[in-house]
Amino acid sequence: MTLDVPLAEVAAKPAKTLPDAQTVTAVRHWNDRLFSFRVTRPASLRFRSGEFVMIGLPGDNGKPILRAYSIASPAWDDELEFYSIKVPDGPLTSKLQNIQPGDEIILRPKPVGTLVLDALLPGKRLWFLATGTGIAPFASLMREPESYERFEQVIMMHTCRTADELAYGRELVENLKNDPLLGELYGKEFASRLLYYPTTTRETTPFMGRITDNLTSGKVFADLGLPPMDAANDRAMICGSLAFNTDVKAVLEGFGLREGANSEPKEFVVEKAFVGDGI
Repeated sequence: MTLDVPLAEVAAKPAKTLPDAQTVTAVRHWNDRLFSFRVTRPASLRFRSGEFVMIGLPGDNGKPILRAYSIASPAWDDELEFYSIKVPDGPLTSKLQNIQPGDEIILRPKPVGTLVLDALLPGKRLWFLATGTGIAPFASLMREPESYERFEQVIMMHTCRTADELAYGRELVENLKNDPLLGELYGKEFASRLLYYPTTTRETTPFMGRITDNLTSGKVFADLGLPPMDAANDRAMICGSLAFNTDVKAVLEGFGLREGANSEPKEFVVEKAFVGDGI
């Protein structure tokens, strides 16, 4: 079950009191472990879909507690969206999970990151490979029209422990398939170009297993009716725990793909700043 907090009448709130402050406009708790929230966007902020910024709150000693958070909203959005885990004793998330519309957070408007389209060579298929809240940058890129201009198909592989942890991504993809802007740009067949492959590792669901296993066994290719990955046609982005990133990199390299960067585009990229829990 989800809990929605209505949009705040932020105009009536007092003036900002924190440095680099932005105002929370909406909060949604997906379960007792995950939540998403939206904040106002600085007028000067320009970013590429897939990048991250530092956000935080004042600590008990008054000094800011900041962490890297991928921007889950696309570059064209008037607001900024973030997706987070809840850690009861976490220095930041223990406080962040209690924010309400109208509250302020600290947002340092200096976006960076490797999960950007410019870091990939041209190809036919774009794979987003994520565990847990690692789906956040792909929530941005799935809503970015340029993703569909550059690639014929976009495949979102997302793995979590339980089905309720997949809810954020599932709802996003379902809504995107009926997105009026993308439908207008790319026609009625647009929905068939976005493929979604959610799996669980602890709860029984229609699709199960780790991303690495489903790639190496070929199960995901068989289930989606796609050919195995190859360097000529496939590009990929990885976002998860450090262990997940390392394991998936090895699998992609086994398919002949090479790791790229902003300065040297190749077949796949990894977000090194993400430090979320593994599966």
